[in-house]
Amino acid sequence: MRLPVLNIGMSKTIQKKITEEDTALYFGSGSIKDLLATPVLSALMIEAAVSVVDPLLPDNYITIGKFLSIDHFQPTVKDMTVTVNASISEIENNRIVFQLKAYDELGEIGSGHHERHIVNHSLLREKVSKRIEELQPQP
Repeated sequence: MRLPVLNIGMSKTIQKKITEEDTALYFGSGSIKDLLATPVLSALMIEAAVSVVDPLLPDNYITIGKFLSIDHFQPTVKDMTVTVNASISEIENNRIVFQLKAYDELGEIGSGHHERHIVNHSLLREKVSKRIEELQPQP
């Protein structure tokens, strides 16, 4: 596998206007109908991290998530825009760690870190297939 050159500090920023489908009540993660759900913020952070590395990988290689830790410390209401930045902070072989920051129009709303691993997609699918075989009834 010949990996692209990845450097600490590489980053990507994504944005999303918060809709009703992104709220805690709609998402099932709380009872407040107009605030950003933490699982949605988590998903945006993962999306930002994936966008840093995956487009640079050779065919048949992807990254998979290994660990995610976030602090969602300020509320964001529906119709505001969330901006998420993911920046590579550590690289070790196929392991990449990202620092995450999230903002809305009023300031920082969350932060965290996320670990992803570069893997061969075909080998991963083989592993998944073998694991699924364990569900099949044995004669």
